[in-house]
Amino acid sequence: MQIYLVGGAVRDELLGLEVKDRDWVVVGATPDDMLQQGFKQVGADFPVFLHPKTREEYALARTERKQGRGYHGFTVYSAPDVTLEDDLKRRDLTINAMARDEQGDIVDPFQGRTDLERRLLRHVSEAFAEDPLRILRTARFAARFQPLGFRVCDETRALMQTMVADGEVGHLVAERVWQEIQRALHEREPGAFFEVLRDCGALAALIPELVPDEHFAAALSALRHIHQRQGSTEQRFAALMSPLPRPACEQRAEALKAPNDSKNLARLTAELLPAVADSANTLDADQLMALFDAADLWRRPERFADLLVVLACALPQNRQGAIASIERAAQAAAGVEPRTLLAQGFKGKALGEAIRQERLRRIAQVLSSPTT
Repeated sequence: MQIYLVGGAVRDELLGLEVKDRDWVVVGATPDDMLQQGFKQVGADFPVFLHPKTREEYALARTERKQGRGYHGFTVYSAPDVTLEDDLKRRDLTINAMARDEQGDIVDPFQGRTDLERRLLRHVSEAFAEDPLRILRTARFAARFQPLGFRVCDETRALMQTMVADGEVGHLVAERVWQEIQRALHEREPGAFFEVLRDCGALAALIPELVPDEHFAAALSALRHIHQRQGSTEQRFAALMSPLPRPACEQRAEALKAPNDSKNLARLTAELLPAVADSANTLDADQLMALFDAADLWRRPERFADLLVVLACALPQNRQGAIASIERAAQAAAGVEPRTLLAQGFKGKALGEAIRQERLRRIAQVLSSPTT
């Protein structure tokens, strides 16, 4: 039995980055061998075990054979005769196909170390084309490592374009696509993920509404600004979708199976951004009240605060003052205390109307007051 540290841990060590997760491959062992040493089996599709003390994952060396379309269509073979090189060959990129043995020596059959030095994302073998999810993973690694100077090599980009043309991307399930998008939104340069997808044609299959130049530039600009503010997943997704009209935004968010919080913030952004962005439109008290009602400021003040940040990131510089006015008006309107009006004798429908009128009065007061 031989044990090797593999994949991202080896890559990040060589890059001088913090290693967060360690994965191990075991060559020359059977499941019974692992169980006898106290490992706990957790893999359903192939033998993966948890170390009895560290709880790190140890997988038996394996190979994969393509049997169908998409990323589910594989049969896995794992046995003591599978070599380390066999296991590494099934991986996506050369920089992820290195191992370190128990003596500390690097095993690098596919020149991953050279590609690290050349700052290249290059596929290990033609088997890359068997799994369309690798297009998204490669784009995500571009988003992670672009600040270090990495780029997708020409041969891999051409292969990704061929995969898209063959319709492989259409076989990805929406939930898996969303997982990759969510991760990419938090990488070091999230816009690079969508640039790579657009370049190879995958964006047209996954989020076609963002392909036009005007929409794409606006989406990446908003995403860049919200990334600088360390925005949440919901804010980042809303920023990405901000150039789209509300119907298109809603349809695409639904198709991507985005979680409800992400869908709702994106919908509100798409609904409200046009009104705020129009420099010819000075919002009056009634319009702001309608905006606050649509955003459910009264019950969801935290979400409204998130929305204002997204709007600010999506607006041109000459409209930033509008956000400040909206924020002041929102604070004033949200400060209305129903208990005070109840004490004045309002109840039922009359109470609801009194609350509304007091909110409108406070909004108008803010709009008429000079800013400080």
